[in-house]
Amino acid sequence: MINDDRVAPGGGFPTHPHRDMEIFSYVLDGALEHRDSMGNGSVIRPGDVQMMSAGRGVAHSEFNPSRESAVHFLQIWIVPDRRGVEPRYQQAHFAATEKRGRLRLIISPDGADGSLAVYQDVRVFAGLFDPGERATFILPAGRHAYIHVARGQIAANSIDMNEGDGARVRDPGPLAIDGGENAELLLFDLRARERPGP
Repeated sequence: MINDDRVAPGGGFPTHPHRDMEIFSYVLDGALEHRDSMGNGSVIRPGDVQMMSAGRGVAHSEFNPSRESAVHFLQIWIVPDRRGVEPRYQQAHFAATEKRGRLRLIISPDGADGSLAVYQDVRVFAGLFDPGERATFILPAGRHAYIHVARGQIAANSIDMNEGDGARVRDPGPLAIDGGENAELLLFDLRARERPGP
């Protein structure tokens, strides 16, 4: 599930519980303040990625700490491959230079290359694309991909996509990302026929 949220200054979501879900937040504009029952408290801004593994149960709140500016963020829920784990919290910053004209790994099962770890066979990449910038992702056989355009416009294998658009990719082989205009995207590399864990 991908929630595209915009929260007015001073607004937010009071403390509420989750369990057995992988939840990550990706801020596009503004700032988001997080507090949880594990004792974590932080403010995330553009470039930051926050991952919360709810496991056997966690409660958290999210607010816009600004009194002047709205916050725009994506929150993605991923069904984990196991249940009842110890809840955990992770956060990392990925600079724009790491995503400019390329797909930067931000989430993976093993925390590879400085990414955040997730309890699922999924890899998430983030990219920023302007005119003249191009990246190619090779989708392995037996995998699916999902592209979400967070802002701007791009072309994926010559198919034009605009802010808020998504595309499922099921054919293995090269996936070309180009034609960007102030574009920011997330690309999910997923195992086929996703099912909840036992």
